[in-house]
Amino acid sequence: MMKIREFAILRDVLLVEPEPITDERGFFSRTYCRDEFIVHGIRDPFIQCSISFSICRGTLRGMHFQRAPSREAKLVRCTQGAAFDVVVDLRPGSPTYCRWESVEITAQNRLAVYVPPGFAHGLQTLVDGSEMLYQMTDMHAPMLADGVRWNDPAFGIVWPIATPILSQQDAAYADFRHDPERAWPA
Repeated sequence: MMKIREFAILRDVLLVEPEPITDERGFFSRTYCRDEFIVHGIRDPFIQCSISFSICRGTLRGMHFQRAPSREAKLVRCTQGAAFDVVVDLRPGSPTYCRWESVEITAQNRLAVYVPPGFAHGLQTLVDGSEMLYQMTDMHAPMLADGVRWNDPAFGIVWPIATPILSQQDAAYADFRHDPERAWPA
């Protein structure tokens, strides 16, 4: 069994919480069930998986998304360490356009975040040696890969570690502005 619930502000983003069955050996828990996901409107199958490993606390990855026509959604889970996970709504016309929400996901709490199409996703590691597992509903398309800057004033994200470790690509994203090339249906 799993609990699947909406975020408080970004209602299309879901938090997936396993409900472990425990005994003297440890526990067993479901982390994905097609039928339970369908009940919550998630119909696309996950067709690709990736992991990221960050050596140092404060590593920031994001804010990433794939432009239309990709319909990539992600299920993101922390398998080692801890991360501050952030999602930003980039769908023009959405009542939560340019708003963000966050949750701490850790290897201990075993939470996962479902990021639907039209949202940017990023995270900042909270401890050294953090590993993340990503399941995606669309194949990665380098020509559609894009991002918005982690500290863009258009969003006002408050990160727990003010001086992150960034890739050159993530540090170089321009200020966000509405761009028809990036538009998503609300």
